[in-house]
Amino acid sequence: MRILDLVKPKDLARVNKLQLLARQVVEGFCSGRHRSPHKGFSVEFKEHRTYVRGDELRNIDWKAFGKSDRLYIREYEEETNLRCTLLVDRSGSMQYAGERSGGRTKYEYAQQLAASLAYLMLGQQDGVGLVTFDDQPRDWLPSRSRPSHLRAVLQALAETGSKRETDLGGVFQRIAPKLSRRGLLVILSDGMGDIDSLARSLALFRSARHEILFFQILDPDEIDFPFSGRIQFRDLERVSNEQMVDAKAIREAYLRRYQEHSEQLKEICRKQRVDLVKMTTDRPFADSLHQYLSVRRRGR
Repeated sequence: MRILDLVKPKDLARVNKLQLLARQVVEGFCSGRHRSPHKGFSVEFKEHRTYVRGDELRNIDWKAFGKSDRLYIREYEEETNLRCTLLVDRSGSMQYAGERSGGRTKYEYAQQLAASLAYLMLGQQDGVGLVTFDDQPRDWLPSRSRPSHLRAVLQALAETGSKRETDLGGVFQRIAPKLSRRGLLVILSDGMGDIDSLARSLALFRSARHEILFFQILDPDEIDFPFSGRIQFRDLERVSNEQMVDAKAIREAYLRRYQEHSEQLKEICRKQRVDLVKMTTDRPFADSLHQYLSVRRRGR
């Protein structure tokens, strides 16, 4: 897939109008749009404190002095750029594409969504990094905020997916120690994998005070299992594993297991304060992203 095929200009134009604002305090050093724990002098008032010898006279609040006859210093919150890392699943299960998705695989959907997020964040001078993975990390780009970094991100995203198994929990445990500064982690995956292992990994990210968005990308076939009759299923993570089954006979069991997994994923994300956003490949990703970010901004 060519880089320019990843995202259509009309989608970029729409997504670029939105601002992905971090809800948590994040670290940084540049002037941007996000709050920093470091106090500065130019953006938003935070609090007063008593004047002590050596403080800059220009930071004295003379109005407060006039009312109280005491000297107070005005402290501010500076704004800083966000450090975001996109974690993109390229495992075998992401290669599925049903008829309702128009032939677009879950991985292609994730590529386009990740490319749009990178474009959006670099446009507002935020840092963006990328990790693609299957059963282990593959491409790894550190977070950068310069505009030229977009091409490197898109080049990595343009790599074809793999046929390896998914190991979300194990991969995230390898990634966590290398993310030395807290920031925003955006997971783009179908969420298929061992729930207990994933729960431990999300807890590890949260203990490092990262904010986490989890875009769960699914094909509608995975949600409602529309198959009927005798049908051959092929394991996308184990190519040699194929099986002919009666779709009607297994439909109820499949839907029950899918619902259990979905509820478990919701619960661990709720416990770890992870934003879980379900997206299906039959819906334009720009529409889903626009709706989510609009709600997110209103909730700040």
